[in-house]
Amino acid sequence: MEHPENNEAYKGLVVNEGVEHPSSVNPYLKKKPRKRVLSVAEYVEGIVKGDVTVLSQAVTLVESVRLEHQAVAQEVIERCLPYSGNSIRVGISGVPGAGKSTSIDVFGLHVLEQYGGKLAVLAIDPSSERSKGSILGDKTRMEKLSVHPKSFIRPSPSAGSLGGVARKTRETIVLCEAAGFDKIFVETVGVGQSETAVHSMVDFFLLIQLAGTGDELQGIKRGIMEMADGIVINKADGDNLEPAKLAATQFRNALHLFPAPESGWTPEVLTYSGFYNRGVKEIWDMIYRYIDFVKGNGYFEYRRNEQSKYWMYETINEHLRDSFYHNPRIEAMLEGKERQVLAGNLSSFVAAKDLLDTYFAEITKQG
Repeated sequence: MEHPENNEAYKGLVVNEGVEHPSSVNPYLKKKPRKRVLSVAEYVEGIVKGDVTVLSQAVTLVESVRLEHQAVAQEVIERCLPYSGNSIRVGISGVPGAGKSTSIDVFGLHVLEQYGGKLAVLAIDPSSERSKGSILGDKTRMEKLSVHPKSFIRPSPSAGSLGGVARKTRETIVLCEAAGFDKIFVETVGVGQSETAVHSMVDFFLLIQLAGTGDELQGIKRGIMEMADGIVINKADGDNLEPAKLAATQFRNALHLFPAPESGWTPEVLTYSGFYNRGVKEIWDMIYRYIDFVKGNGYFEYRRNEQSKYWMYETINEHLRDSFYHNPRIEAMLEGKERQVLAGNLSSFVAAKDLLDTYFAEITKQG
């Protein structure tokens, strides 16, 4: 288009033609071919062969909230079940800052070097309230283990729903075992109810504690202490060595006050230094002693069966809850019932009964 400023009426003013605006797209950029979607059989074949890339894709499928992904994931898990169950599952918990990730790095290297095999670390990370993504980045704090060829590290952000993440972690354990990982570590966030969920999917529950932080038993929930099959005091080095030994004695005394565990095993309390790699062998000797003990008295198999039953009921509860809250009729009624309860026109129990009666009537009608 001709610039009006170049008209004769504007003598002495000349506007040159501009250059053509270049495209914002790099002309040398080649379009990446779309990833080929694997079939269920291909997923299973890749996992059983120990292909870590296929395993990672399958875990992503398990963690997906899309219904079509869930359907494929459940079929993959079902087909992998015959290849699972041949691992030692260790749950690792402790207060934030106790050195869980550093300890896992040290424990993992020790067990791979001394016993061979393959190790999978499933870390349930706390989530950012804003982005819902992991905020700890556990993988970055397991420097040596993250580059080891025989290890697989998978952090899962809890995203505010520990129940859902715990179920997905249990399903991931099945996939990892099918891929030939004979040692599984499950690290918890160290706060809230995550310990209970992790306890329901592991064979040995290890509690990491610190000394020299004031009253050693303060803030330690009795429930977590009762779940522990072994307690270890980290950072037992330098000036902290004596306080660590004292803390270990206090924990041993506290454990005597609790009822005897169902397994018949007496939980042990040890000290170690993750940073200096001291006392790690003793911890693994304890874990293997425990596994031999519970396999010998039949508790190992009993606990695995109880865990399977627990997760069956948990899955039923989760699906029923989802079905209820995603029912269109219930979604339409919820807000109104909530307003009535808050205004004092309806009791909480009557409101709940009305909603449940409506839900069951809908289900009956559909059936």
